[in-house]
Amino acid sequence: MNPLSLFADAFLGMMNPTAILLLIAGVAVGIVFGSIPGLSASMAVALFLPVTFAMDSHEAFTLLVSLYIGGISGGLISAILINIPGTPSSVATCFDGHPMAKKGQASKALGVGVVFSFLGGLFSFLILMFVAPSLAKVTLKFSAIEYFAVCLFALSMIAALAGNNMVKGLLSGCLGLIFSLVGMAPIDGVKRFTFGITELNSGFDILPTLIGVFAIAEVLSFAENVTKLNKATHIKQDTRIKGFGFTWKEFVSQKWNFLRSAAIGTIIGILPGIGGSTAGMLAYITAKKTSKYPEKFGTGIMDGLVASETSNNAVVGGALIPLLTLGIPGDGVTAMLLGAFMIHGLTPGPLLFVDAPDVVYTIFVACILANVIMLVMELGGMRVFVRLLNIPKQILLPIVLVLCTVGAYASNNRIFDAQSIIIFGIMSYLMGKVKIPTAPFILSFILGGLLETNLRRGLMYTKGSFWKFFTHPIAAVFIVVAILFVAWTVFKQIRERRSGKANQDAVAD
Repeated sequence: MNPLSLFADAFLGMMNPTAILLLIAGVAVGIVFGSIPGLSASMAVALFLPVTFAMDSHEAFTLLVSLYIGGISGGLISAILINIPGTPSSVATCFDGHPMAKKGQASKALGVGVVFSFLGGLFSFLILMFVAPSLAKVTLKFSAIEYFAVCLFALSMIAALAGNNMVKGLLSGCLGLIFSLVGMAPIDGVKRFTFGITELNSGFDILPTLIGVFAIAEVLSFAENVTKLNKATHIKQDTRIKGFGFTWKEFVSQKWNFLRSAAIGTIIGILPGIGGSTAGMLAYITAKKTSKYPEKFGTGIMDGLVASETSNNAVVGGALIPLLTLGIPGDGVTAMLLGAFMIHGLTPGPLLFVDAPDVVYTIFVACILANVIMLVMELGGMRVFVRLLNIPKQILLPIVLVLCTVGAYASNNRIFDAQSIIIFGIMSYLMGKVKIPTAPFILSFILGGLLETNLRRGLMYTKGSFWKFFTHPIAAVFIVVAILFVAWTVFKQIRERRSGKANQDAVAD
């Protein structure tokens, strides 16, 4: 059948009370899971997967896709309001989203985040519908060597996250790599840095780590300053929301940032195993490096928020591309969707478009409709979300602490994960005291395992020769660009320091 006819049939098939109710319920539950620190879109889909056993395939994927989209977008709420990412994908949203809230612009930050989440998702869904098969063929050319090169390139971005002090930035990045190496080594399963502690055999999980770095550190910082609190510290929020909370001029000024970030998110989504947290960080760093005012990033500007929320929502459509066209899950949620296909007797891959095109186009339509419902729900709830900031922190943060502990435990059902959030919370708090940035730590921790696994696989393929990596054109380009990027960043910082010193000498004379 004609793709347009399939799309029209799928759309008409969704126009019934059951499908609409599933869309609304799925997005609402997903937003709740995404906004509560410690819970995630993966948990929402995993929890509701057994519910779909009794449904037909169209209803099942309508519900699961809605949970996915709501869960990814919901993370921005807690990231902006309390500086704690609801999901790993929202890490970079904290960098400028919460500073905007601290300046009394929580409504604007939420409006920007929600609208560009919607647009980023829409961009990736259009790519999914029209160019999925072609893009999937490109990913077939990616071996472990190419994945290593992509991770190395992403890791080189630490130079951009280091701020004005390259030494402290690199120290933070090295700490992240060290913690990512704890546990069983990939490939051969050798135990490393476990010190005889059985719980360390599995290493540190990403979700408890992020909870500790953001949530526990925030609680500790508040506890330190609790005696200094007074009425003057309360920031009045503007709840009079006009339109989406920002002007048309501001919206148009973000067009290139949006397109670049959406492309980054979609491409990262297509590459299996990398995920939304990396996409958000890369888009944020790219926006900062290409900005005319990079020094304003981290102080609460629209650009950083647009980059993060556009890219992490664009990952959704990107991650569905290898799942539907190749049968390869792009992230944790699509791995569970792969299980849902098997439950309903379907095999994702090229033949899925021939054997069950109605299901494929139902997923396409569900993605778009769930994205629209997410926009309406989150914009409609903005006034309620902003009012959360009126809750005294001495009441709000203990509740958040309990939810974070429960979420950390629920991620793997391990008491150790609930304990590890304290370790990372204290570490992040101390890093803040000595002004060591946490962003390089997060990026290197996320990428450390992927980098090592693909390096070892690549070396096995080339029989121990790293130089043969350069015989792979795609890998060679990424490796060379990573080296040049680091060299240029270091050179630029040295030049700026010399220029600053020369200006000081001139003033002294």
